[in-house]
Amino acid sequence: MMDIRVKICGLKTPQDIVAAADAGAAYIGFNFFAKSSRSVTVEEATMLAVEAPVGLCKVALVVNPDDAMLDEITSAVPLDMIQLHGQETPERVAEVKARYGLPVMKVLGVSTAEDIQRIEAYEAVADQILVDAKAPKGAVLPGGNGVTFDWGLLARKKYWRTPWMLAGGLTPENVAEAIRVTGARQVDVASGAESAPGVKDPARIRAFCEAAGAPRR
Repeated sequence: MMDIRVKICGLKTPQDIVAAADAGAAYIGFNFFAKSSRSVTVEEATMLAVEAPVGLCKVALVVNPDDAMLDEITSAVPLDMIQLHGQETPERVAEVKARYGLPVMKVLGVSTAEDIQRIEAYEAVADQILVDAKAPKGAVLPGGNGVTFDWGLLARKKYWRTPWMLAGGLTPENVAEAIRVTGARQVDVASGAESAPGVKDPARIRAFCEAAGAPRR
């Protein structure tokens, strides 16, 4: 059985980085969306990224960023990937890739079969797709809301043109079932690894990675 690659998103402290690395995470995410309880400043993210162990993929989560914002982040933070979590078009995804020379992960919210159909246009330009639960009506955050979607929708998508990752309300308690239903080889967690909004819990990080089947370091 292949190992599952885990992304722990919304890390804010050096202790979070250590917990994610020790648990076997492959990716760590820095959230630059100011309205989120998980958000960090460019200065904070730089400190965390510099201290991260070699081998962890460092991802910047941004929502509808303009070039000025991305210029500031990428000039200071040693990143490995940009995660676009807003309403960015396929054309904007291609622009970001060309301008910054970094792999781009595009997040797409899902609640219906029609949402699955939208993925194809982004597979042509993004390096990875992150399939998340569509934010509830009136939600402040585009993701990290702790809600799931019908995983059976993904089970019916038989062909992917690019690597993809599953997100949306995943927890240590349900991630194994989510992987079984969807066939995901990569999973992302934010709220499901917290003891309170924005506060990562090392025990839940470890439990999530173990339940997912991440390789231990």
